[in-house]
Amino acid sequence: MKAFSTHLKIEGKLSLRGMDMIIFAIFMPIIAVIILGSVFGSRPAFDGAPYSFLAQSFGAVTTIAICAGGVMGLPLVISDYRQKKILKRMKVTPVHPGMILGVEAVIYTLYSVCSLFLVYWVAAIFFGYRFEGSWMSFLPAYFLVMLSMFSIGLMVGGLAPNTKTAGMIASILYFPMLIFSGATLPYEVMPPSLQTVADIMPLTQGIKLLKAMSLGLPAGDVMLPVIVMVSITVICTGVSIRCFRWE
Repeated sequence: MKAFSTHLKIEGKLSLRGMDMIIFAIFMPIIAVIILGSVFGSRPAFDGAPYSFLAQSFGAVTTIAICAGGVMGLPLVISDYRQKKILKRMKVTPVHPGMILGVEAVIYTLYSVCSLFLVYWVAAIFFGYRFEGSWMSFLPAYFLVMLSMFSIGLMVGGLAPNTKTAGMIASILYFPMLIFSGATLPYEVMPPSLQTVADIMPLTQGIKLLKAMSLGLPAGDVMLPVIVMVSITVICTGVSIRCFRWE
């Protein structure tokens, strides 16, 4: 436990100095909320909708930090340590790969949780947003989506031989999901053909789950997203630990 907390403290300081996650996980979601709130305000999401456009988009915006940390941040940090031979030195110590991956996951979890409540605070105070669902349902769903996205990043970081390869794979995964899954461009305004493509992306299913929980929709509507999120988490986490590369 002491080794974990020491490693967590060091990695946390290094992450804050880098400022990347401050920009992409904290500032970017807040900017997205400000743009949505300024442009659409309390306008209904569509004709006859019982909730506003901002309420419809809340769950999607909260995934921006998750995607930035899990799909982009985690692979780059882990692969960078491998390329710099830091992991090779750790190999001769009692440090288990699960602890290394766990520390990085905890750091990006803190970023995501901070982003979630900042997004809610900005939306509620400045644009009159009201959370329609139950936080007791939303938060478990939020952490499930987080775990699934983090597991993807852990798998890429655990297998990529160097930072260049990890960056390439992370970019291929990150940018299409960020743009076409509904995190930035609303899923509902996409043409049917693009929605079909978007449905293949894991984050799309996660956003559907969070939208349903934030709007208080029936739980039966989210069985497929839940199954997808759980499956991704189990498979990717198992691969990341079992196939972890020290060098």
